Amino acid sequence: MVRQVRRLAAVLVGALALALSNGLAGPAQAAPKPPPGVDITGTGLTEPLRLRTDTQAAQVNALIDQVSFLPRTGAATGPKQADLGPKYTIVVLAGDAPKQTYDLYPKAAGGPRIYRPAKQPDARKSTAGWFLGRLSMSETLRTAGVPLERQYDTVSGGIGGGERVIPEDSLNPAEDIDEALGELQRLLLLNVAVMLVITTGLAGIALLIRRRTR
Repeated sequence: MVRQVRRLAAVLVGALALALSNGLAGPAQAAPKPPPGVDITGTGLTEPLRLRTDTQAAQVNALIDQVSFLPRTGAATGPKQADLGPKYTIVVLAGDAPKQTYDLYPKAAGGPRIYRPAKQPDARKSTAGWFLGRLSMSETLRTAGVPLERQYDTVSGGIGGGERVIPEDSLNPAEDIDEALGELQRLLLLNVAVMLVITTGLAGIALLIRRRTR
């Protein structure tokens, strides 16, 4: 009887370890996220600026940081057209797939402005709106290659708090759908594995008790 109980315990421990290892291995097997990129068009640009992470990571991250803090809703109306100044449209990509687009106005009266169209390239539902931009918008665009005059007094500030003109942290604009699904899959696997182990253990114990009481 003691040997049978020990053997059953060893089987249960092995099954639980296998289930946990399979669950924890789920996210590691997920496909890597495509690197972000940014395309820029607008005033003074004869052709689009195409910035990619593998060659211009700092510029790409800085541009994404200009729009990454926006809330879900913005103002319904913005400044008058005459007060907006030059317009630059940026398209944020995940790999080669366009995900988000924004219109940036670094020279708008009263401070930089951002317009987010309701129609986004990845068909995501979005609300059109106007937002105050960071004070570093003009310098960030200039560093990326946009023909704007240099601003020596803009090194921090703007909506969302102080920042470097070129931030150090890498930001990913793409939705973390794959990561979320992987995490959900791992959770489900762990739950199923635990339930199987518990059920098997209870069945084994019940069988031993039945044999012993005969």
